[in-house]
Amino acid sequence: ATALGNRAYFTPHMSVYDGIKMGCGSNRTDYDGVNPCSDLCSENGRYCSTDPDGTDGGISGQDVVKESLRRECIWKVYGKDDGIGKEWWEYVTAFHRNCGGATDDGRYDYKHFADPHCIRNAISSAKIDSKKVEECEMESGRLDQDAPNTLFEEQLRFREKSGAVLLPSVFVNTALIRGTIEFATVFKAVCAGFRRGSEPQICSDCAQCTNEYQCVRRGGDCSSKNNDNGTTTHVSIPVFVVSMTFVVLLFASVGITQWRRTQDQMRHQVRGIIMGEYIPVVGGKKNIAGLSALDKD
Repeated sequence: ATALGNRAYFTPHMSVYDGIKMGCGSNRTDYDGVNPCSDLCSENGRYCSTDPDGTDGGISGQDVVKESLRRECIWKVYGKDDGIGKEWWEYVTAFHRNCGGATDDGRYDYKHFADPHCIRNAISSAKIDSKKVEECEMESGRLDQDAPNTLFEEQLRFREKSGAVLLPSVFVNTALIRGTIEFATVFKAVCAGFRRGSEPQICSDCAQCTNEYQCVRRGGDCSSKNNDNGTTTHVSIPVFVVSMTFVVLLFASVGITQWRRTQDQMRHQVRGIIMGEYIPVVGGKKNIAGLSALDKD
């Protein structure tokens, strides 16, 4: 979003479910008199979310609902006007890195997802005014009360209108992107949404790059000197020369060995042919001599 600048307008949508339509309202109770949706929803089951880790002892859908409202408010305060929301991106990045998100081995760690201390650190690292966010949460509709929340009601209307079923989903110019949600896929779709010749410079600079993500991170530098971790991957000239010399010598030794083997095989074949022709002639002379001796008798 930052790389595209004012040429694109980004809007995040937090996914929540309508607890009233799902039957998780305040009137629903099981045989123990307890609402079975209580740990998945806000107060009285109005807004709900799934349990990410699927365990009773981890985080709950209610924690996800609270975090969703926080992100909605951060976007409203810092991103709604310009469509970039630099602070929103920095908060989400810090949250996923320290509080809960995908790990290097592809798993998800929710250990500190609802940890107030970790959340405050993420807000502080993104230079976000926590008071403004809290005011937004209160004004939109408190989750500890059985009352509509204006931000969540807007998200429910968007989800119904867009027809989004799979999560996460990405829309570009109201069109749903199909397939795997990867950086390269989304980047190409965004750039393709501009009229030819009017696309942002970053699209032209990184369109033919083998790693669009690194190109965008470097501000349009399409060189391959850095890998995904930002470390240098180019080969120095001395290393290249030594490597090529080794390869040449290796192929030369293999070629010489193969040539010598071929020469030995040829010599053995020629010798076999000669010996095959020589032995019958010797045998023939012995037979002729024997017949001559019998004739003399």
